Amino acid sequence: MLTPTDFFKSLADETRLRALLLILEHGELCVCELMCALADSQPKISRHLAQLRNAGVLLDRRQGQWVYYRLNPELPAWTGVVLTTTLSANAPWLKADSARLHTMDGRPVRAACC
Repeated sequence: MLTPTDFFKSLADETRLRALLLILEHGELCVCELMCALADSQPKISRHLAQLRNAGVLLDRRQGQWVYYRLNPELPAWTGVVLTTTLSANAPWLKADSARLHTMDGRPVRAACC
């Protein structure tokens, strides 16, 4: 069970929080999309995504060479309220990240998620 302490600890890093909010906004993103959006390296992005996955906040799935991340649908309802409120109240903070993502060349094509 995800405790409030574990949830808020997982949000306490800027890279994790930005990645999580982008995933919330887009439903699902792969590592390469987050690398582009956050302008950061694959090892750093993957490490932070692994921490969110290990905390139970994210789920991942593999499609060919891509690994996609999405919010765990079994998160407690209160976490969704926290995340959607944070996303809606902080659009300017994510503006540059979203712009980089929207202009990314060669974004992977998704098959329908589970």
